[in-house]
Amino acid sequence: MTAPFLKAVPFLLAMAIAGSSPAWAADPAEGRRIAESWCSSCHVAADRGPGTDAVPTLQRIAADPRRDPGWLRQWLNDPHPPMPDLNLSHAEIENVVAYLQTLAR
Repeated sequence: MTAPFLKAVPFLLAMAIAGSSPAWAADPAEGRRIAESWCSSCHVAADRGPGTDAVPTLQRIAADPRRDPGWLRQWLNDPHPPMPDLNLSHAEIENVVAYLQTLAR
Protein backbone atom coordinates (compact mmCIF):
# COMPACT_ATOMS: atom_id res chain seq x y z
CA MET A 1 0.00 0.00 0.00
CA THR A 2 2.88 2.37 0.68
CA ALA A 3 4.52 1.86 -2.72
CA PRO A 4 1.53 3.11 -4.79
CA PHE A 5 1.24 6.14 -2.53
CA LEU A 6 4.95 6.94 -2.90
CA LYS A 7 4.63 6.68 -6.67
CA ALA A 8 1.78 9.19 -6.54
CA VAL A 9 3.67 11.77 -4.45
CA PRO A 10 5.54 13.43 -7.38
CA PHE A 11 2.30 13.67 -9.34
CA LEU A 12 0.44 15.15 -6.37
CA LEU A 13 3.21 17.68 -5.77
CA ALA A 14 3.19 18.72 -9.42
CA MET A 15 -0.57 19.19 -9.31
CA ALA A 16 -0.34 21.23 -6.11
CA ILE A 17 2.31 23.50 -7.59
CA ALA A 18 0.41 23.94 -10.86
CA GLY A 19 -2.78 24.66 -8.95
CA SER A 20 -1.12 27.28 -6.78
CA SER A 21 -0.70 29.80 -9.60
CA PRO A 22 -2.95 32.81 -9.11
CA ALA A 23 -6.36 32.53 -10.69
CA TRP A 24 -6.68 36.31 -10.66
CA ALA A 25 -4.82 38.51 -13.10
CA ALA A 26 -4.45 42.27 -12.90
CA ASP A 27 -6.82 44.23 -15.12
CA PRO A 28 -5.21 47.20 -16.93
CA ALA A 29 -8.63 48.55 -17.97
CA GLU A 30 -9.70 48.68 -14.33
CA GLY A 31 -6.35 50.26 -13.49
CA ARG A 32 -7.02 52.96 -16.07
CA ARG A 33 -10.43 53.64 -14.53
CA ILE A 34 -8.83 53.98 -11.09
CA ALA A 35 -6.06 56.23 -12.44
CA GLU A 36 -8.57 58.45 -14.25
CA SER A 37 -10.68 58.68 -11.11
CA TRP A 38 -7.95 59.18 -8.49
CA CYS A 39 -4.73 60.26 -10.25
CA SER A 40 -5.65 62.42 -13.22
CA SER A 41 -6.43 65.55 -11.22
CA CYS A 42 -2.67 65.92 -10.65
CA HIS A 43 -0.99 63.51 -13.10
CA VAL A 44 -2.33 64.69 -16.44
CA ALA A 45 -2.36 62.45 -19.47
CA ALA A 46 0.50 63.22 -21.86
CA ASP A 47 -1.93 64.27 -24.59
CA ARG A 48 -3.37 66.93 -22.26
CA GLY A 49 -0.15 68.59 -21.20
CA PRO A 50 3.50 68.03 -20.41
CA GLY A 51 3.25 67.63 -16.64
CA THR A 52 6.04 68.95 -14.43
CA ASP A 53 9.08 67.52 -12.65
CA ALA A 54 7.12 67.66 -9.41
CA VAL A 55 3.99 66.11 -10.93
CA PRO A 56 4.92 64.02 -13.97
CA THR A 57 2.41 62.60 -16.41
CA LEU A 58 1.38 58.99 -15.96
CA GLN A 59 3.30 58.19 -19.13
CA ARG A 60 6.52 59.68 -17.69
CA ILE A 61 6.03 57.71 -14.50
CA ALA A 62 5.52 54.53 -16.50
CA ALA A 63 8.53 55.15 -18.75
CA ASP A 64 10.96 55.91 -15.91
CA PRO A 65 13.20 52.83 -15.57
CA ARG A 66 13.72 53.58 -11.86
CA ARG A 67 10.00 53.10 -11.30
CA ASP A 68 9.67 49.38 -11.92
CA PRO A 69 6.49 47.48 -10.94
CA GLY A 70 7.86 46.69 -7.47
CA TRP A 71 8.67 50.34 -6.83
CA LEU A 72 5.23 51.41 -8.08
CA ARG A 73 3.49 48.87 -5.82
CA GLN A 74 5.44 50.10 -2.79
CA TRP A 75 4.78 53.76 -3.59
CA LEU A 76 1.04 53.23 -4.12
CA ASN A 77 0.89 51.22 -0.91
CA ASP A 78 2.76 53.86 1.12
CA PRO A 79 2.91 57.20 -0.74
CA HIS A 80 4.71 60.24 0.61
CA PRO A 81 3.48 63.84 0.62
CA PRO A 82 2.45 65.74 -1.35
CA MET A 83 0.72 62.69 -2.83
CA PRO A 84 -2.27 61.69 -0.72
CA ASP A 85 -2.69 58.18 0.67
CA LEU A 86 -5.49 56.77 -1.48
CA ASN A 87 -5.86 53.62 0.65
CA LEU A 88 -5.95 51.44 -2.45
CA SER A 89 -6.53 47.73 -1.98
CA HIS A 90 -3.96 45.19 -3.12
CA ALA A 91 -6.11 44.40 -6.18
CA GLU A 92 -6.48 48.11 -7.04
CA ILE A 93 -2.72 48.61 -6.79
CA GLU A 94 -2.09 45.62 -9.05
CA ASN A 95 -4.60 46.99 -11.57
CA VAL A 96 -3.01 50.46 -11.59
CA VAL A 97 0.47 48.95 -11.99
CA ALA A 98 -0.81 46.82 -14.89
CA TYR A 99 -2.26 49.95 -16.51
CA LEU A 100 0.98 51.90 -16.06
CA GLN A 101 2.88 49.04 -17.67
CA THR A 102 0.71 49.45 -20.78
CA LEU A 103 1.77 53.11 -20.93
CA ALA A 104 5.45 52.19 -20.75
CA ARG A 105 5.32 50.25 -24.01
